[in-house]
Amino acid sequence: MTVEQGALLEAARAGDPQATEQILQENQRLIWAVVRRYMGRGVEAEDLFQLGCIGFLKSLRGYDPSFGTRFSTYAVPKIAGEIRRFLRDDGAVKVSRTLRERAAKIYTAREGLQRKLGREPTLSELTAETGIEPEDIAAAENAVASVASLQEETAEGLTLESMLGDEGMEEQVVERLSLREAVAALPERERKVILLRYFRGLTQDKVSKCIGVSQVQVSRIEKRAVAKLREMLSESTKK
Repeated sequence: MTVEQGALLEAARAGDPQATEQILQENQRLIWAVVRRYMGRGVEAEDLFQLGCIGFLKSLRGYDPSFGTRFSTYAVPKIAGEIRRFLRDDGAVKVSRTLRERAAKIYTAREGLQRKLGREPTLSELTAETGIEPEDIAAAENAVASVASLQEETAEGLTLESMLGDEGMEEQVVERLSLREAVAALPERERKVILLRYFRGLTQDKVSKCIGVSQVQVSRIEKRAVAKLREMLSESTKK
């Protein structure tokens, strides 16, 4: 990697929208190389490419040069993972290209604002940044949201699978009750804590700042929510 490429990558990781757009354009061949592996499965190539772009943007957020690996090496599994999750969880749902492109724009704006503000941006802040109305932001994000894996780690290396405690439960959840439905059934505050902790990977300290309660309260809310999820998922596997 040249000095110029390194500077561009660092700027994109810091949330610079122009740098992000440039590095995305420069890596289209890499994204398409991954996309081709999943073509012919009933999803249009352009839709797979948009999913790959979202995975690429997520890899920008998570990459750290101290990992000792090339960025492209780190990005490929993220790109492929985003596509696989869609094919597994949402493949039967046809989402327009416009919605996917809008969701990618929102994702980039959200990441940039989060770095700039040091917290999750509000809907009004996202609207100001993207020019997209709040209801359209919600529609776009809901349309492309994939069910988070029970094996996805938080900042502390925790997973919902380990917290719920039943080995092999993920397969049962996908078959009988999606994790999204279970989380949606939680009370609002418990749902928000679970989403921030396990879907966004935030620490309890960061979650406490986002929702305006102490870290101790976040810990209690999380434990209560996990217990409810365990109960709901346990009941679903008995049906």
